[in-house]
Amino acid sequence: MTDWEKDLPPIARERLARIGELTQEERQKIADSERLNSLLSEFHQGRTDPEGLWKRLKGEGKPSLLREAQMRLLDSLTFGSTSADLHRNREGLIAIETLKEEQHTPVIESSLRRMEDIRQRYRAEIDRVYAGIRDEVERNPQLRLKQVQQGQGAVMVQLTVEETIEQLPQWRDFLSKHEERYSQEFAAVLGRLRDELA
Repeated sequence: MTDWEKDLPPIARERLARIGELTQEERQKIADSERLNSLLSEFHQGRTDPEGLWKRLKGEGKPSLLREAQMRLLDSLTFGSTSADLHRNREGLIAIETLKEEQHTPVIESSLRRMEDIRQRYRAEIDRVYAGIRDEVERNPQLRLKQVQQGQGAVMVQLTVEETIEQLPQWRDFLSKHEERYSQEFAAVLGRLRDELA
């Protein structure tokens, strides 16, 4: 028993004794996970391209590691991901998929196209609604006036069209509901892809 173990309460010492040493399989799993963390970090930082990812994982030859790499790539995707992130992860996912015996490449491509389509529809609808509100604000200068407290009195200030739109409750409400709806749609496609690759 080491010095630090002597300072532990009896219950903690007992639990520590029950845990015991890691098995060879557990140690190997931890080592694999650390190598995968390093490789995916290089991939996300752009220091390794999809081909480099493919080469390094090909040498591993472990189906569970391939699946884990794909799940981590999927985990890094969010509704806020850029088109470049989606494209890079798509290339990485497909590179890994080609190493698997049972491949689902068309599913990956289709799902990622749907995700990008969702993001484009989201942006297009925002632009359309913004343009409509902008026209309304430009036609009605009264909407651009705002009363601001200044000392003991109040002053009327003329806002820009953009400032006015940003403060409109219907615009903020639209953005909130709009993002929620599209992010849920994005998450559903991502969830189905995760299930397909699991």
